[in-house]
Amino acid sequence: MDLKTPVGYIKGVGESRAKAFGRLGVFTAGDLLCFYPKRYEFRGDIKRIAQTRDGETCSAVIKIDSTPREGRGKSGIHYVKSSGTDGDDVLYLTFFNSRWIVPALSPGRLLRVYGRVAVTLYGHEMINPAVEPYSPDLKAVSPVYPATKSLTQKAMAKAVESVLALADEVPETFPEEVRKQFSLITKTLAIKQVHFPQNQKEADEAVRRLAFEELAVFQLALYKLKAGQSKKAAKTLSLKGAKSKLFFDSLPFELTNAQKNAVKEIFADLQKETPMTRLLQGDVGSGKTVLAAASAYLAAKNGFQTAFMAPTEILAAQHFATLSGMLSPHGIKSGILTGSLGAASKKKIKDDISNGEVDVIIGTNAVIQSDVEFSNLGLAITDEQHRFGVIQRASLITKGEGETSPHTLVMSATPIPRTLSLILYGDLDVSVLDELPPGRQNIKTYAIDGSDRKQINDLLESQLRRGRQVFVVCPLAEESEVVDALSAAEKYEAVIRDFPSYPASLLHGRMKGKDKNAIMAAFKSGETKILVSTTVVEVGVDVPNATVMVVENSERFGLSTLHQLRGRIGRGREESFCLLVYDKESKKSRERLEIMCRTQNGFEIAETDLKLRGPGEFFGEKQSGEISFKIANIADMALIKQTRALVDMIIDKGLLDENGYAELNSAAEELFVKSFKRNILN
Repeated sequence: MDLKTPVGYIKGVGESRAKAFGRLGVFTAGDLLCFYPKRYEFRGDIKRIAQTRDGETCSAVIKIDSTPREGRGKSGIHYVKSSGTDGDDVLYLTFFNSRWIVPALSPGRLLRVYGRVAVTLYGHEMINPAVEPYSPDLKAVSPVYPATKSLTQKAMAKAVESVLALADEVPETFPEEVRKQFSLITKTLAIKQVHFPQNQKEADEAVRRLAFEELAVFQLALYKLKAGQSKKAAKTLSLKGAKSKLFFDSLPFELTNAQKNAVKEIFADLQKETPMTRLLQGDVGSGKTVLAAASAYLAAKNGFQTAFMAPTEILAAQHFATLSGMLSPHGIKSGILTGSLGAASKKKIKDDISNGEVDVIIGTNAVIQSDVEFSNLGLAITDEQHRFGVIQRASLITKGEGETSPHTLVMSATPIPRTLSLILYGDLDVSVLDELPPGRQNIKTYAIDGSDRKQINDLLESQLRRGRQVFVVCPLAEESEVVDALSAAEKYEAVIRDFPSYPASLLHGRMKGKDKNAIMAAFKSGETKILVSTTVVEVGVDVPNATVMVVENSERFGLSTLHQLRGRIGRGREESFCLLVYDKESKKSRERLEIMCRTQNGFEIAETDLKLRGPGEFFGEKQSGEISFKIANIADMALIKQTRALVDMIIDKGLLDENGYAELNSAAEELFVKSFKRNILN
């Protein structure tokens, strides 16, 4: 067996498990070695039941003292209940959808249970804990891998253990002098320790070593991407004859000073012979879309097409309406391309794109598919850049022709701390919109105890009576017996009951694209008065008549997400309100939400969010497309700065060959960019 051995040939894996591993991107023994745990359970931390605190995660050794009971909850979810004692106190156990656990809970069995402790009126309880027959030889640390159906944690760990000896064959990336300079263990040792550390120290040094390499690879790849772009010729755009003043004069508002400065920077880049690579970063409602329209206007007046990529069909449809409204009076034709279009409509728009019949193409990632051919692409724009990876951006750029490349403008309404933008946007120049256009409302924001429903409903009733509209956002699409939070489906039923005179709709991400678009269209037109949804409305939805945003279980959202949700209102002339409803039992919820009530500065909120939520949580579970690293943490500023120092040293000393490979010495042949190209771009 070697690193290229198919995973199906590894002992204990077999055909069905190989398919499950394939869904996780694991196809070979080498892939399995690089399938890193997402976290660890330190199960060696064994406590007496009486010593455990509410909310604490730990282990206890108990003897089962009751016959397990089975039943079904109000939602039909199967449960198993049992209990055990450590000799002094009782620990109650509840398992959902786990009928297989029953034989393990035989009275008299000695078990180590690991999980989160809840201290209730009835005593100490664990829900869905990990259960193992107790032995003094049990491992103190257990890796937890990214989950998928038909693969248990035990099966994944066993498969990794079967190939662990192959870590000796993995080539070392860093020469010894680099490892010494940055206090790094070898890659072989890091791979072994990252899977099966003996303690916290071993886990930390393994994660740091592998994350250091991943961040260095990524940053040098960004450098190479930008350097490669600078060597290409651009579609040079000229202001002469474009009559751009006509575009700005046709707008029903005056640009802010920040917008005027950004226009100067963008237009200056568009006139250069090298491709623009610029990030337009601005808070919610700062007016980024009009600058995208101005850029597309200049491209069209120079005979070039613009591709505009948005992360969702809802947002793409909205941008299509906005951009076509701004550009069509100037003879510029816009088109939309999304995955939900019918076959005939898709063929028609693709033909129009390749024939040059359409000037501005707005769509989802459908616009980067291989069968989409542009007639003369001069400008590529991506909105909500953090939702796309660098590779998707590169795919859009390569829609240019041969040695020429389109200009690139990427936009983000997610305020990102400057230090963090080093890793996310290291290849881009940055323009910042740090002021809001006149007329944008200061949104009154309140953190409200969820038990005070009368106060909440009274405010909604008063706004609805005035003809206004309301957003209600919930963390879950459907009810869950495992997660204690209000679902959109439950809330929708309550809204229908509490506000029978006002049409309401339910919206969540599991719906078909055409259904979501129809629901949003009805809300935007005013036909629907109350929209109950999940965070599918977080980005870009523009309904000026909506004056209230209610966020249920707001303690379950990051501050940056709450700020994005709040940005959906206050877009008209009327006073607007954001109600952050929290569970009074959730400790410190009110304290954390206070910053939302105190400020509407997105950058200040983002900095606080990063500090409070910590590693890997700044963008939520689905971080940012390909920027969702295997093991690196984009909030680890210290490590980012160290890898930046190494990359700067490589660049400053000219240690990149003509192909962009870093060759510090013969032992580092596969360093950085070569590794990036092999593992990611291919």
